[in-house]
Amino acid sequence: GNPTSFCLMPGQACDLDGSDVLLPALEAKTILADRGYDAEDRVLKPLCAAEKEIVIPPKKNRKEQREYDKELYKSCHLIENFFCRLKQYRAIATRYDKTARNFLAAIYLAATTV
Repeated sequence: GNPTSFCLMPGQACDLDGSDVLLPALEAKTILADRGYDAEDRVLKPLCAAEKEIVIPPKKNRKEQREYDKELYKSCHLIENFFCRLKQYRAIATRYDKTARNFLAAIYLAATTV
């Protein structure tokens, strides 16, 4: 449930754009993510090549369903809990900062206390 790094993306960008930046630098051996990250070329193949354990449920419309650790995936709610705790800070929830640099600094500061 604790973050290892942050990356700011535009509001209209999909989650996979942020994963292109964050995933290559991850040192964790197990990657937990939701169905939105079930992308073969952008996420799954690079993580398999890096010998990471992938706990991402397959999308419902996937032709070949993959297996994943359902018990480990149950702890995925801890990630969402972190974002809920982070949004308790008014400056983060309402994004008062005018620049992305200052907003990211506020996120780092709030994350150290969460």
